[in-house]
Amino acid sequence: MLDRFLRAWLGSWPSPGGLTVVGSPLRDKPRWDGGEQRALGVTDAAGNGVLSVPPAARDAVAALVAATAPADLAVALAERLPALLGRPEQHFFAGVFRWSEAPADLPDEGAWEPSDGPGLPDWLRPFPGEVLVAREPGTGEYLAGVGLKPHDPTGIEISVGTTEAARGRGLARRLVARAARRIVGAGAVPIYLHDPANTASAHVAVAAGFPDPGWRVHALAGNG
Repeated sequence: MLDRFLRAWLGSWPSPGGLTVVGSPLRDKPRWDGGEQRALGVTDAAGNGVLSVPPAARDAVAALVAATAPADLAVALAERLPALLGRPEQHFFAGVFRWSEAPADLPDEGAWEPSDGPGLPDWLRPFPGEVLVAREPGTGEYLAGVGLKPHDPTGIEISVGTTEAARGRGLARRLVARAARRIVGAGAVPIYLHDPANTASAHVAVAAGFPDPGWRVHALAGNG
C-alpha cells in the first residue's frame, strides 16, 4: 500500500539506488489545497528515494544530484534547488516521514464535524469534508483537532493541533489514532509528517502507532 501511494504521490517509486530525480506533471498541478508543490521527495533510512520535480526542470536537477557527493547533497539542494525551480524565495527542507500499518488501539476521542462548522480554528477550515474535533464536555469549547490531507486516495496525511491549555491530556494521540484507523478502514495508508525538531509531535506519532523508520520527506515550500 505504501509503495502504491508513493508512486501516485511522487510519480515514481522505488529508487534503484541513491536519490532518483523524476519529472512528474503532478508538480505542475495544484496540490490538495490549491497550493503548488514544485519539489517533493521521500528517502528511506539509507538515503535511497525519489525526488519529484516538474518535467521541464528534471534534467537540471538530475545533473545537480549526479555532480554532488551524497554527503553534500542536502546542502546543495537547499542552496540551489529553489532557483532551479524558479522559486528562489522558497526553501527546501526535510521532515520526518512516518506511516502506520497498525494504528494504536487507543480510546476514541472527539467527533467528526464539517470543516466549515462553527467554533473551529482557522487552520482546520481548509481541510475538505470532515475534521475530527475534541471539545470540552459541557461547554463545547474547542480543545484539539485533526485535519486530513487527501494527497491521493491511496494515502492521506494527518495534521493535528492542540490548544495550549489542553496539552498534556493525551488528546492529540487519541485523535491521531482514531483518524488513522478510519484511513486504514478506507483502504488507504495514513501518513504523519513533522519537523525533526518537534519532539512533542514525535511523541504523539509514536503513541498513536507511527514509528520512525528513519525516512524523510523533502519539499520546496514557503518563503525564506
